[in-house]
Amino acid sequence: MSEGSLAWVLTSAALVLFMTPGLAFFYGGLDRTKSVGNMLLMNFWCALALPVVWAVVGYSLAQGGTGKYLGNFDFVFLDGIGVIDDNGGAIAGVVFLGMFAVITPALISGAVADRMKFTAWAIFAPVWLLLVFVPVFKWVYGGWLGQRGSLDFAGGTAIHVNAGIAALAASLVLGKRKGWPNQLHAPHNIPLVMIGTGILWFGWFGFNAGSAGAANGQAAQAFMNTFLAAAAAGLAWALVEKFRDGHFTNVGAASGIVAGLVAITPAAGYVSGPAPILIGLGTGVICAYAVRIKFLGGFDDALDVVGVHFVGGLVGSLSIGLFANRDFFADDALWGDIDNGLFYGGGVKLLGEQILANAAAIVWSFAVTVAILVVLKKTIGIRVGEEAEGSDLDLAEHGETAYS
Repeated sequence: MSEGSLAWVLTSAALVLFMTPGLAFFYGGLDRTKSVGNMLLMNFWCALALPVVWAVVGYSLAQGGTGKYLGNFDFVFLDGIGVIDDNGGAIAGVVFLGMFAVITPALISGAVADRMKFTAWAIFAPVWLLLVFVPVFKWVYGGWLGQRGSLDFAGGTAIHVNAGIAALAASLVLGKRKGWPNQLHAPHNIPLVMIGTGILWFGWFGFNAGSAGAANGQAAQAFMNTFLAAAAAGLAWALVEKFRDGHFTNVGAASGIVAGLVAITPAAGYVSGPAPILIGLGTGVICAYAVRIKFLGGFDDALDVVGVHFVGGLVGSLSIGLFANRDFFADDALWGDIDNGLFYGGGVKLLGEQILANAAAIVWSFAVTVAILVVLKKTIGIRVGEEAEGSDLDLAEHGETAYS
């Protein structure tokens, strides 16, 4: 790895780490006053515990060996990864991917807001990382799904669809909040939501452009695509709200921006021209309506993780099968024998592989997430008591309040 590329990958890793506090602020602002401290700590807990799990065994299982379904223990405790390997490129890769391992389980926290025991979350997050994130990550990047020909540039399937469907599973197992949906609560701090959105958008340039693994043209294209898709999706969501509900809202614009960032993540390095704008516009409209599915389905996804991350990630991943154009990335080794997307004369082969990859991730993530939570429910319990849920969750769970 050249010194310039090493500097870019390390910078990108720092940007991705910054996204976890950004997510905490975004979710925290959307949450209720009595629970915001709990939400912040749920996200920061992922930044405390998961890097350790990733370094001890997670990275080795996710990227070690040549297996199709799971890695091996060659890199346990980062054994065999040294500074002389590829001019530090090996270490940079571990660090960069580790930031993805931190934020992926954190995404699920928004679905369980206001009612999950923190001790249960503290166990759930690292267990989910090992049993769900690690195998799906392996399947997509170097495993059987990637070998078949599916594409996921920066984590649409492996991160957003994976965490989004887990959020649905968690909502179902945990149950509805007291009074939901008859008693709905507005976001307690819109400025905090907008600050979190800004941090997420800023960090997402490292998330996507850093996934090129080098300071090159593909990184520049991914950077541009990230910028355009987020803007287009935020614009589309805001316009939907204006025509549907009569108002432009900060929360709608912020949610649209995040949905656009989610959707362009899997496609960022494989599309160009008008594609990022079209993907963003389509995602903004689709997700603006998808967040209402929870009322029809009767599941209490508190902060709309399913409607934004699952649906947005799925739209973006399937869009690869439509818009991928290898003319822009002919030298990219990731392409191999993969065809163009449908709109560029490639037929439906790539779209079919995208459908299969997401279906596999959905089935595995949903089933294993349910299993983890059921075990926790029957042992230590996963839900706070009615008094804590109805009065002050922060005080009951953490002995402190976010505001005094």
